[in-house]
Amino acid sequence: MPAQHGRRGMRERLAAAIPGVDTADTLAGGWMRVFFATDVHGSDICWRKFLNAGAFHKADVLIMGGDMTGKAMVPIIKTDTGWTVTLQEQVHDLPTEADVGAMEKRISDRGYYPVRTTRDEVRTWADDPTLVDTRFRAEIVHGVERWMALADERLKGSSVRCIVSPANDDMFEIDPIIERAERVELGEANTIALDGLNLISTGWANPTPWNTFRELPEDELRERIDGLVRAVPDPARSIFNFHAPPYGSNLDAAPKLDADMKYVSGGQALVPVGSHAVREAILAYGPVLSLHGHIHEGRGAVKLGKTLAVNPGSSYEDGVLQAAIVDLDTKKGTVKRYLLING
Repeated sequence: MPAQHGRRGMRERLAAAIPGVDTADTLAGGWMRVFFATDVHGSDICWRKFLNAGAFHKADVLIMGGDMTGKAMVPIIKTDTGWTVTLQEQVHDLPTEADVGAMEKRISDRGYYPVRTTRDEVRTWADDPTLVDTRFRAEIVHGVERWMALADERLKGSSVRCIVSPANDDMFEIDPIIERAERVELGEANTIALDGLNLISTGWANPTPWNTFRELPEDELRERIDGLVRAVPDPARSIFNFHAPPYGSNLDAAPKLDADMKYVSGGQALVPVGSHAVREAILAYGPVLSLHGHIHEGRGAVKLGKTLAVNPGSSYEDGVLQAAIVDLDTKKGTVKRYLLING
């Protein structure tokens, strides 16, 4: 059968590339496939690919690691002959409704919010930045509502579970929207049972230069993690879904910034910016698997103690969904194999 062939093909392609991950056994009963992606930052096309991944990759569980909302609006301004927009420093005149619709899709797929407006409204925004903030927050809320509705539609009747955990760039207003979705489970601060393992999630991160929504000093972040771990009977049979990657793991290597927040050496100089609290928690509790994001350039997988830690990275602005597929033996509580993919 084609589906079975597809699955065998995937199994053959799944090959762990780090020492200590068991690749000898074949998948049998008592296993679970996790599809993990993160940092899609409002990209419509990446969200659609994420929702489709359960069926395409035969995943049992979809996990979105956070930073799911966009970072900016793009005004599409009414003119006498249609509409105009400036995107990536290029001016585009849009004479027809079809042109505007195509541009709105292009903007949304890149992770921005297209906003139809007038020159008068843009001038008003320039005089009162609070109006921009109000509109931006409204666009974020509307975007997450739309994404949850799409998830309910696409996953209806499916056995695939979908877990979404907001992270440091996501404002708090989106949590109840996720919680209300019928086919999506809210990860943040909830312990979610997955076939004998427990998923523990938090999108809070160690401090960043941008003072984002969910940041904590390292000692407070460790306290938060310890509190979440105390809710599970056996931390060694858990999956951590912590947005911040462990410090010094190579999953946290980000371009170095100078005092003016500009890249040093054109972005080629990298420094570790992950969390000490997350690293210490992984080594202390030894979860089966630890899922991370936050640092788009930190794509990779490493072993910390007996734990496989992964960061699939992010290329959302290119419309590319980067993800990790991880097969777990849920009886033994071990990672069978993993694969980092682009799709």
